[in-house]
Amino acid sequence: MPRPVRVLIAKIGLDGHDRGAKVVASFLRDAGMEVIYTGLRQTPEMVVNSALQEDVDVIGVSILSGAHMTVFPKLIELLKEKGMNDVLLTGGGIIPDEDMKELSALGVGKLFPPGTGTSDLVEYIRTETARRRKF
Repeated sequence: MPRPVRVLIAKIGLDGHDRGAKVVASFLRDAGMEVIYTGLRQTPEMVVNSALQEDVDVIGVSILSGAHMTVFPKLIELLKEKGMNDVLLTGGGIIPDEDMKELSALGVGKLFPPGTGTSDLVEYIRTETARRRKF
């Protein structure tokens, strides 16, 4: 039997609104995933190092600060530096559609706006993780 999907949920920077991140962590746990929540005020370096230490399949970033065009590219860069190309980087928050497209082109997975159904996120993570594990 394969190991459960391991997800690291992160809040990067000074954004102190973590209710959504905690809700996401809870429903992913209820869906049978192992979830590590890093807490508030993390740096991209701290998040990637935690992901490496915890051997996660997925990094999920909750971002409401407007810093998504800085945070996600930095995370992609750090993941590549560490050879963690099989880790899915996804997230959600207040991110304009045009920025989602640009981030997707850089290698960021699907990003979810507020109000996304929990089953949509769970299904995406399960499907994408299964696809990546086949390689």
